[in-house]
Amino acid sequence: MAHVHRPKVIVGNWKMHKGIAEARSFVTGLALSHFTSLVGLAVPYTCLSAAAEAARGSAIMIGAQNVSDNEDGPFTGEISSKMLKDTGATFAIVGHSERRQHFHEDDTLVNNKIKRLIESGLRPLMCIGETLEQHQDGKSHQVLHAQLINGFRGLTPGQVEHIIVAYEPVWAIGTGKTASPETVEAAHAYCRKVIASAWGKDTAEHIIIQYGGSVKADNAAALLALSDVDGLLVGGASLALESFTKILHAQEHSKS
Repeated sequence: MAHVHRPKVIVGNWKMHKGIAEARSFVTGLALSHFTSLVGLAVPYTCLSAAAEAARGSAIMIGAQNVSDNEDGPFTGEISSKMLKDTGATFAIVGHSERRQHFHEDDTLVNNKIKRLIESGLRPLMCIGETLEQHQDGKSHQVLHAQLINGFRGLTPGQVEHIIVAYEPVWAIGTGKTASPETVEAAHAYCRKVIASAWGKDTAEHIIIQYGGSVKADNAAALLALSDVDGLLVGGASLALESFTKILHAQEHSKS
């Protein structure tokens, strides 16, 4: 597939960590750094407003880690896309493997959440990836195909192009294991092939596909150097400003 210039997008996912004061301090410090990639932080709901305020005037994107598939109504404990937008958030993660595993979220629910985000003018970041068992059984491509086709069902090519995809092999999340460069490149190329077939070559050439799964400062540059890797979704290494900044600077040392 012909190469087009795609920006590198690096997003930190804090998961259930940090309070308001910590978030404000981290974002303020990060805003003092200079980086060439697009940078985002997916923070807890309680930190969204404070993080967005601290990021104001900088290029840092603040987003949520989840969103309801409902617009409003009697859904105790849920947060809608409109509520997220009110906080200053500009994107939200959907379909993270932890949501799929612990909260039994399926592709249909992920698809509905994506549509809600798009309706509210927020950018979805959709996670996909196979389990260790699926990987060992040779079903990785089958899983990725289903998650892409079902997750993007009913969307136009233009809407799909605006979504960020994060390939996160489940067996590499929080385990210290990172997929080999060959595995990562093959998975990303396959995802682009699926998108090209269903939504057109132009959409596939422009969509951002990140890699996630035990990303650290010492492997970031090698991952970013892969031609089909358009950025990183960083978990634990995004919790400390020093380690996250090192990952952002790794972009400057990668071949792009």
